[in-house]
Amino acid sequence: MNLILFDPPTIRQNLLPFTFTRPVATIRIGILTIAEKWEKQLNLKASFATAPYLSKKFPLHHQSDNYWINGAVCPTTEFVGAVRQLKEGDALAQGKMILAVRTPDDEVPEIIAGKIFPFTGSLTLIDEVWKIYQNNGAQIREDFALLTTGRKSLALKDPHTRTYRDQQIFLEEGAEVRAAILNAENGPIYLGKNTLVQEGALIRGPFALCEGSHVNMGAKVRGDTTVGPFSKIGGEVSNSVLFGYSNKAHDGFLGNSVIGEWCNIGADTNTSNLKNNYENIKVWNYSKGGFKDTGLMFCGLMFGDHSKCGINTMFNTGTVVGVSSSIFGDGYPRNFIPSFAWGGAAGFTTYQLNKALDTASKAMARRNIELTKVDQEILQFLFEESAVHRVWEKKS
Repeated sequence: MNLILFDPPTIRQNLLPFTFTRPVATIRIGILTIAEKWEKQLNLKASFATAPYLSKKFPLHHQSDNYWINGAVCPTTEFVGAVRQLKEGDALAQGKMILAVRTPDDEVPEIIAGKIFPFTGSLTLIDEVWKIYQNNGAQIREDFALLTTGRKSLALKDPHTRTYRDQQIFLEEGAEVRAAILNAENGPIYLGKNTLVQEGALIRGPFALCEGSHVNMGAKVRGDTTVGPFSKIGGEVSNSVLFGYSNKAHDGFLGNSVIGEWCNIGADTNTSNLKNNYENIKVWNYSKGGFKDTGLMFCGLMFGDHSKCGINTMFNTGTVVGVSSSIFGDGYPRNFIPSFAWGGAAGFTTYQLNKALDTASKAMARRNIELTKVDQEILQFLFEESAVHRVWEKKS
């Protein structure tokens, strides 16, 4: 049996800027990515049916018997059970949306050869960017149970750390905590391998700190927050997801936000997550080509891979930033910032590709990771594709 996670085209568009650089299923929500959840549930290695320009980095491996699963679906026990019961040619659907197909075909078939079974159970479908943080707390709870059931946590030995509801706190090998407060009364706290929680940090669950990541001194972390691998957080963070290899190391507020990989948030940067008039927040939607009502009162910053911002940057409510942009200066920049933008409230110029690649290479080298030729090709493709949104180029 073979596992293939496919990108539904409309959902893929709705999840930009994060799916500019990854398949839908490699989005991190909870402790794990969606793909990692499926791999653990089915005990299979996933491959991806995604945009052609991403296929070298995320290849598709096809066999004679395949589960094709919608990459936006977070697995549940009920849904995994329904997938396992599929016979060749059969599918699971919700309305007109195909959720899973068992087929020997080398792509998701337009016409289902067997039976289509409606799935009526509850389902978490990540089909909008704000649903990443909105569902993060529940997914931390699901992943915590998946990863820790039947296992014993590393002992917490620091005498100056105060904990609440110890049975919902799990430390992997190499995790260290120093003079912090860990409160798991409202949800679990997961500290991954070789993580560090420094002195004076205040953490409320649900919270996930993934492998190699740090919570800096004096940080205040509210629930429903995930810090992906090899990242750092400081200041105040609430209901936010950092995918990995990103830093928000200093003071400043980050709330109801999603931060991609290889990002850096400058010291004292603040994100607004609530409008003064308490109206619903609208965010830029690439599929619509305009702003879309989230239906939510709280929404902060959507920050694409390789983007950076300078010290004291102020992001307005529901700001969306593309890939490889650099934001700095005083005042509020616009609340849709295209990929490869350089500037701020005073205006933007284009962050030229050679300079963006050089910055990305240096940032990745700090983690002993190479910016490969394939990575460069992806960024070059995105530079060209995103030119349509850099309106200042048309005026020059």
